[in-house]
Amino acid sequence: MESRSLRYFVAVAEERNFTRAAQRLGIAGPALSRAIQALEADLGVRLFERTTRRVEVTEPGAVLLAGARPALEALDAAVRRAVRAAAPDGRLLLAVKADADGGLLEDILAAVSAEPDAEPVAVRLCGWGEHIGLLRSGEADAALMFAPRDRAGIDTDVVAVEPHVAALPARHALAASRRVRLADLGVGFDEVDDQAERAIDEQGVHDLAQLLTLVGLGEATTVVPRSVAAAYPRPAVAYVPIEDCPPATLVIAWPENSRSRGVAALVRAATAVASARGMAGSPDPPATRPRRAGRR
Repeated sequence: MESRSLRYFVAVAEERNFTRAAQRLGIAGPALSRAIQALEADLGVRLFERTTRRVEVTEPGAVLLAGARPALEALDAAVRRAVRAAAPDGRLLLAVKADADGGLLEDILAAVSAEPDAEPVAVRLCGWGEHIGLLRSGEADAALMFAPRDRAGIDTDVVAVEPHVAALPARHALAASRRVRLADLGVGFDEVDDQAERAIDEQGVHDLAQLLTLVGLGEATTVVPRSVAAAYPRPAVAYVPIEDCPPATLVIAWPENSRSRGVAALVRAATAVASARGMAGSPDPPATRPRRAGRR
């Protein structure tokens, strides 16, 4: 089966309309209709129920759609990585959000060149929560980030473990406390890892720096890893230890199907740097490291 047929199918399934799907794909409507009919004939199943008003995906079509999307995404990602690998100045791309690297990025970049099979590494700066999308799309080979909830298609290795702290307005009643509890902040134990991201969405801002500006203005509170607090010292914001909070886990992540020896070298450098700093830990089960056989 050609990937083009799957792309046509996904476009129709998402648009629920052949005319809009054809416009999206840049092809003629009759050609798209014939292609879908040919795909249905090849598979021996009806993928769509068609009426004069709309197009509905059948149950077999829904099954195909669930598998076709990640398959096409993986294919596009592989193409992007292949093109980058063939470039004369090809380098591994490490996705990092500024000031959310545990304070380890510079040391990791300095250490990786000493690792066997090391390859040149370039930093791909990204926004809050963008790391996983860059890995899945092939726009990054690895990511240094705080542990994500959604790890589908991604492997990780723990780099460092550090405490969370509460970010409070300096005039907050708890700002002068030696420590606080999660209940004081109205944060549940299982909400800690994505609390800052949720607060960013709720406040309608774009990143942590903007959120902390709102904290300083007395319009928000949040929970952040201690290293992030160190990167954002602000007179209007008080950072207070939380006594009953699970730690923040900094990980290095990569696509689970990676065969890159360069990525493996980068992972080793990251964990070695954290160990030397006394920050290493393993609160989660250890993940599988990148497979050593083959290249990108």
